[in-house]
Amino acid sequence: MDKARVRASFSRAARHYDAAAVLQTEVRARMLERLDPIKIAPAAILDAGCGTGAGSEALRQRFPQARLYALDIAMGMLHMTRQRFSGWRSWWKALRGAAAPELLSGDIEQLPVASASMDMLWSNLAVQWCNDLDAAFMEAQRVLRPGGLFIFSTFGPDTLKELRAASAADPEHVHVSRFIDMHDIGDALVRAGFSAPVLDVERFVLTYDNVVDLMRDLKAIGAHNAADGRHRGLQGRGFLRQLTERYEAFRLQADAGEALGKLPATYEVVYAHAWRAPDKPSNPDGAMPITLHRKRQVGA
Repeated sequence: MDKARVRASFSRAARHYDAAAVLQTEVRARMLERLDPIKIAPAAILDAGCGTGAGSEALRQRFPQARLYALDIAMGMLHMTRQRFSGWRSWWKALRGAAAPELLSGDIEQLPVASASMDMLWSNLAVQWCNDLDAAFMEAQRVLRPGGLFIFSTFGPDTLKELRAASAADPEHVHVSRFIDMHDIGDALVRAGFSAPVLDVERFVLTYDNVVDLMRDLKAIGAHNAADGRHRGLQGRGFLRQLTERYEAFRLQADAGEALGKLPATYEVVYAHAWRAPDKPSNPDGAMPITLHRKRQVGA
């Protein structure tokens, strides 16, 4: 990933991000549901990849007494997070004793956070922008206290599979980022020293009238192609015409309710949580079980 492009894209998209982030909003709600059965009372929480601060706001409401830190690589997103909290800071603090989060500019792969200072690290659909998953997970392990919770979501390899197939009209360049399989994510968590990882997958299908609407949505949330190997200049009309023609092969013809006749865009979302292992594991073999749940299909 070209991090400078990632930073610039999300900064530009920040002001209009929430209006287009339908999937991100749904995934955040499902992550919060996954916190329900977990008994935890964190004193310090890091929201890594906070975006416009919607996740930070939900965490503040759930854990009003915790010290909350909101981190993002894009300054535009941090500005929106500050605006989100500025309106209710005084009355919320007076009512619940809570404070607005401290804002941090930084990269998940190099967290500007002291070691063993957090009880929970939350990250909603941000890990996929990392170049080195092992480095990101080692950073998560470093900043968490022993027994701390790492909970996150990210995209799996079937994400935007239709767009990836249609863009094969230009095989010389990368047009859609590649995403990591759930099993490889679980292995990376174990390598980083996390215990008892739990992972599961859901698939969402968003539908569009045409390819241009899909591309407009991706642009609105800042999800530009930032991969090495991307086309560096403007794409010609010929490529867009070929992309449109190839995407038509995916137009829904079967009975799919209101989606009949629409163009699908599939998103594979991986949810995971794991615990920062004690510094001296009680298990001499270091074996850490991974629980993988059944995949579910979800239409949106």
